Amino acid sequence: MRLFTLLCSLSVLLLAATCNNDPKTATQLKQLERTWLHAHEEDQGDVRVYRPNTYAFPPSRGRTGFAFDHNGLFTQYDIAPTDGIEGRKGRWSAINDHSLRITLDDKKEPDYTLEIVSLENDMLKVRRVEP
Repeated sequence: MRLFTLLCSLSVLLLAATCNNDPKTATQLKQLERTWLHAHEEDQGDVRVYRPNTYAFPPSRGRTGFAFDHNGLFTQYDIAPTDGIEGRKGRWSAINDHSLRITLDDKKEPDYTLEIVSLENDMLKVRRVEP
């Protein structure tokens, strides 16, 4: 019985050690859960700037972007051949508190990493890192 209790205790400790309970990270991930559109006018070098889709963007010939859902679902929005927006489904997962792994279901391009440079309520700055 003591062995069973010891194993249960070790299992709980192992689970606690592997869970990410950092409130800052949880809040940051919660802020991501929306649709973001590329504000290319604000890009700085290799850092891409995104704003919520509700932002008052200046006129543009089209905007790419993406949507993060809380359950790990991801949609990448590209400009379609007919100049509209085309959504490509995939998944996202947190690698650490500042990097996300993006996998698209159609496999038309390799998986990639988004490094979060900064995240505020109305602005997301990322750097795309190829494998």
